[in-house]
Amino acid sequence: MTSRNDTKEINKDVLLSLFKTLGIRSLEDDNFDAFIAVADKKQWSTIDILNHLASQEMIERERRSLAWRLRDSRIGNFSPMSDFDWDWPKKINRETIEQLLLANFVERGDNAILVGTQGLGKSMIAKNIVHNAVHKGHTALFVQASQMLVDLGAQDSTTGLERRLKHYVKPKLLCIDEIGYLSYDQRAADLIFQVVSRRYENKSIIITTNLAFNDWPTVFPGATSVASLIDRLIHHSEITLIEGESYRKRQAKHRKAAKKRKGKSK
Repeated sequence: MTSRNDTKEINKDVLLSLFKTLGIRSLEDDNFDAFIAVADKKQWSTIDILNHLASQEMIERERRSLAWRLRDSRIGNFSPMSDFDWDWPKKINRETIEQLLLANFVERGDNAILVGTQGLGKSMIAKNIVHNAVHKGHTALFVQASQMLVDLGAQDSTTGLERRLKHYVKPKLLCIDEIGYLSYDQRAADLIFQVVSRRYENKSIIITTNLAFNDWPTVFPGATSVASLIDRLIHHSEITLIEGESYRKRQAKHRKAAKKRKGKSK
């Protein structure tokens, strides 16, 4: 004969199985008993229970969605803007950067371009913008220019290339990091032009580069699409120039000085 407790256990198992089938993850085995205990203690009505269950499930789905978007963004580890030394660059428009960090431009499909020599925090700023955009509900992808172009250039079929192009076109925000550090051939220029053209006036792009646009033909020597590429990037774009000495050079100098002082103290 089945006891009352056994019947409750069977009902619990059935409910958990139904929740799993329906994709309801907020009441898995670990917190099911706690939820029921609170409902009993507060004497929730059926409507109360359904309201709390729906609210809890919505919160859980938003949490999982954020986790998935952060994972898919590929921003990896990065320093928060609270660590950024605004006094170090000789030239930087803090107000413009802080506006970009709000990620409102993503909703409009506009672009952001960070120009400056190596080691001034362009990638750090870009990653923080991407991170904030993801928290505002947008999909995003952070990729180095060399990585993206090697990936696209390695496709040996039209179908394969189309699939990878869609990968870079799909996110609401695409950050292409470090354009200008390497040079590429005509095909690479055409590939990045395809990505930019398919996103044009619809989805946002962040570019970090160490070169002024006048120097981009040195990155893609002989490429006929460079002028059109630049034209599409700068249209509806906030271009921010950062000037100064590399943070990494400063840190290296500090380490060298500290090592010298340590040596003298012995």
